Amino acid sequence: MLLFNITQIILLILLGLATLYIFIFSIASLFYKQKTYSDNGNMKTIAVLIPGYKEDEVIVEVAKLALKQEYSKQLYDVVIIADSFKDSTLNTLKTLPIKLIEVSFDKSTKSKALNKAMTSLVRDYDIAVVLDADNVMAFDFLKKINAAFEHDFIAVQGHRTAKNKNNSWAILDAISEEINNNIFRKGHRVLGLSSAIIGSGMAFRYGYFKALMSTVTAVGGFDKEIELKMLKEGRKIMYLEDAMVFDEKIQKPEVFGNQRRRWLSAQFHYFRKYFLNALKDLILKGNVDYFDKAIQFIQPPRILLLGAVLVFGVGFIGANYLLESQNLYSYYWIILVVACVLSFIFSVPRSFYTLKTVSALTRLPKGMFIMLRSLLKIKGANKTFIHTQHTSNSEEVSSK
Repeated sequence: MLLFNITQIILLILLGLATLYIFIFSIASLFYKQKTYSDNGNMKTIAVLIPGYKEDEVIVEVAKLALKQEYSKQLYDVVIIADSFKDSTLNTLKTLPIKLIEVSFDKSTKSKALNKAMTSLVRDYDIAVVLDADNVMAFDFLKKINAAFEHDFIAVQGHRTAKNKNNSWAILDAISEEINNNIFRKGHRVLGLSSAIIGSGMAFRYGYFKALMSTVTAVGGFDKEIELKMLKEGRKIMYLEDAMVFDEKIQKPEVFGNQRRRWLSAQFHYFRKYFLNALKDLILKGNVDYFDKAIQFIQPPRILLLGAVLVFGVGFIGANYLLESQNLYSYYWIILVVACVLSFIFSVPRSFYTLKTVSALTRLPKGMFIMLRSLLKIKGANKTFIHTQHTSNSEEVSSK
């Protein structure tokens, strides 16, 4: 009985702390109000950097759509950074009014591609926008980014959202994205902390970004490395909910697993590397933002947290009832389960409360299993480039 109670207490504490973290920020996200920024007539030059590795299937259409921004054509350049593209794709891209930079590396990474591109570009831009090879900007995206940078920001994360919801896995991935937007971006900004960046749909002051990227050594998760460096410097990262970038959501369970394995590996890598330094800065400099980011990396994936809370909650409540003892712990489990479920309810946009979502939730147990398996296989994943292949058969999306 003693061992049973000790195990119960440890799990209550660990799962309780993780749930408390997302519960606080999910509630805070409900109070987020997007400010309207004015560019004051000052139109800045922008480099739209789109690195791609073997993205022949999507890159031409993405480049064409990127050229349709409601922004002066003379003030922004679409820069395609082509790594291992087919000759036919390159020839098509060369017919478009874009800047095409071909790169090749022994070990390809997004950070190498971005650095190579910026050393090749001669124009002195004001802003760098970074997209993935499947991303489609809303037509007013650059206008809103330009206006935000009129207000002395150093870095801005746009609202990345689903381009496609054509099957259950895409819907679950889309929901996961919006949960993260609410907790790690909107909720954080409401409480005065920096928005998390995602790796695409983000913008920076060009000179600052170029200098910052030159220090990056990451194989995977370069966005996490630059985010930690910015927060250590005391920089604030803003969030623009109304600056939309549409992102292709995964459509196969094996892709879901590979993608999460890469993300989890990067998170654990940066937690181990930066936690003690972040703790030191918290104590000596009061740098809450930096410490919060390090803590963020050790948070369990939301899907696994929900599964663990539900399974252990129901299990221990039932066991306590059968043993006819320790009912106080059962009350704690009930509180924990309710808080965890409410965190998700607060974080999921109302637009997802549909029959399609109910159908997609039947895949949730398999998703939890895939996440658990990915968690057990993350060793070394951060040292290997794991490519997520994109397709052109996503649902058509309006970028207005």
